[in-house]
Amino acid sequence: MYKPELETMDREELEKLQLSRLQETISRIAEKNPRYYKKLGEVSPRDIRSLKDLEKLPFLTKADLRDAYPYQLACVDRSEFLRMQMSSGTTGAPVICPYTKADIEQWKDIMGRCYMAATVTGEDVIQITPSFGLPNGGFGFHYGAEAIGAFYIPIGAGRTLLQLKLMKELEATVLTAISTYPLRLMEVAKEEGFDFRETKLRVGIFGSEMWSDELRKRIEEGMGIETFDIIGMTETGGVGMGIDCEAHNGIHIWEDHYIVEIIDPDTGEVLEDGQEGEMVITTLTREALPTIRYRTGDITSVVSREKCDCGRTHIRVDRFKGRADDMLIYKGVNFYPSQVEKILLKFDEVAHDYQIILDRDEGGSETIRLVVEVTSPLSEQQVARMKRELADFVGITVDPEFVKAGELPRPPGKAVRVIDNR
Repeated sequence: MYKPELETMDREELEKLQLSRLQETISRIAEKNPRYYKKLGEVSPRDIRSLKDLEKLPFLTKADLRDAYPYQLACVDRSEFLRMQMSSGTTGAPVICPYTKADIEQWKDIMGRCYMAATVTGEDVIQITPSFGLPNGGFGFHYGAEAIGAFYIPIGAGRTLLQLKLMKELEATVLTAISTYPLRLMEVAKEEGFDFRETKLRVGIFGSEMWSDELRKRIEEGMGIETFDIIGMTETGGVGMGIDCEAHNGIHIWEDHYIVEIIDPDTGEVLEDGQEGEMVITTLTREALPTIRYRTGDITSVVSREKCDCGRTHIRVDRFKGRADDMLIYKGVNFYPSQVEKILLKFDEVAHDYQIILDRDEGGSETIRLVVEVTSPLSEQQVARMKRELADFVGITVDPEFVKAGELPRPPGKAVRVIDNR
């Protein structure tokens, strides 16, 4: 049940609740799963006297979860499982996240909060385009819509022409999607002469992939909507862990359900607020698979722990810059694809699809190609400026290769921004 008062708790009260729930979670692990408890160093819940004491515990990694496939870290009897979701990763053993009845209710609660933070109410019509399958997205948006009592269209992934038809004829007001799918909708809409301003669409809730502020601006202008950046992952229970609000000054993470730490990815040291590093999440209310100090791989920083203009008091983190394992190293230069995207989308002629292709020549030297879709040619001055900004702000020297919009492959799921053949 949606309880708005939990989103405006006093900071001291909120941290007391976090500590109590952390102690309860460790007690649950100790009682239900000795193997998991041993991995935590068999620390007594009584020894966790402050949130700072969380740093005494080891990190949990995706490799740990894969090694525990399918249920070796579960903390309830298998008879209590009601459903499962699976990580969308493509390498190694899958990560299975089982859910109890209470876990599903928790998921409904946080997704309902996310909708409300994005101004969505029971009066809206929500079009759900993430898939309804092993990845968690579609079901998360479904549960959230049920929580707030909204009518929803569970169309799932693909079928873009049908998406546009139903969006208009069923009068959708809210679109949920992975963050690059709106680009495909806009592309097909242009081909079909479809005008988003003839629909009732007003809000877009997008996530699952990194998307820059420049891409956000393009989507908002192209569809005539306000967008909200939602986060979450299978390993911590699914989409809905946090979202940005109308203030658009950081992503709120629901701290009565999660503890957030930012660490140095190399040393594991906990960083001060404002310093950029890898986000680590501890779940406080998950029954079947609680995660303690899970290294998400997402690169961000704490924006503020102060009360937001929207009235919420829960921590705000910056929009994700990339993933620790997405960082590219080319000839000693470290950079993220999002940094390249930010520069490319400054140019109106750039369509929005691009690929960074890393390889080696016959002599073994690293090579880089940047293939960029454009709707019309750039001038010599524009190309020179693009190359200069890529060199100055990203640190790479490259001659962009321009192709017509639509020439790069359109994968059915997440966009493929990097091809590394080295």
